[in-house]
Amino acid sequence: MIHIRGLRKVFPPDTLALDGVDLDIAAGEFVMVIGQSGAGKTTLLRCLNRLVEPTTGEVLLNGSRVTGAPPEALRGLRRQIGVIFQQFNLVKRASVLENVLAGRLAHVPGFPSLLGRFPHRDRDLAIVCLRMVGLEDFADRRADTLSGGEQQRVAIVRALVSKPGLMLLDEVTSALDPELVGEVLGVIRDLKAGGMTMVIATHEMGFARDVADVVCFLDGGVVLEQGPPAEILGRPQQPRTRQFLQRIVAAGRL
Repeated sequence: MIHIRGLRKVFPPDTLALDGVDLDIAAGEFVMVIGQSGAGKTTLLRCLNRLVEPTTGEVLLNGSRVTGAPPEALRGLRRQIGVIFQQFNLVKRASVLENVLAGRLAHVPGFPSLLGRFPHRDRDLAIVCLRMVGLEDFADRRADTLSGGEQQRVAIVRALVSKPGLMLLDEVTSALDPELVGEVLGVIRDLKAGGMTMVIATHEMGFARDVADVVCFLDGGVVLEQGPPAEILGRPQQPRTRQFLQRIVAAGRL
């Protein structure tokens, strides 16, 4: 599904964020990218749909070039990719349903959608997706009346209604209070069970161990190790990986 070769990103004037990343992600695979802050995790995710423009390298989605794609082709590719950030980015004064329908903007005529007029099928889809995360009864609530965990679930639904084949999730629990983390991770677990292809940057090591198909350890913009969770988290081969995991264990996070 995703083919990445030689992906490199240099931020001006000379900050090297990614340095020759190679990675293949199969359809239905759940890949967790781990590493310390500043390792390049967020940059990697943003390069996959060119929210950040790679300096060099190649990204293919289902055989189509993301890197180098002209604007119209890129818009089509981005419709296949849902992106969820650690910040919810909801319109606080709008209802939950209105926020979710924003995820359909690329699929409906521009002028009616600007007036808040979406086809019935889009509204029905939004309700179905809200039901998936236990928020169907919250459709008419204002976003700013929700808890942080509820707002993050709305952000996930907003991405889901675009019917993506791939979901990119960037530290989606880091802005949540500890007691709210579990409800968001539960939604992600359900998406995996449904066969969604996902790449998630996370510090939730226990979740990576229990749920991921592949764990990718990124350090200094370089993939040092990748493989099954039991291998990478339990028997790391590289000293930098071992040092990172030792700190995680000492902090009680694995």
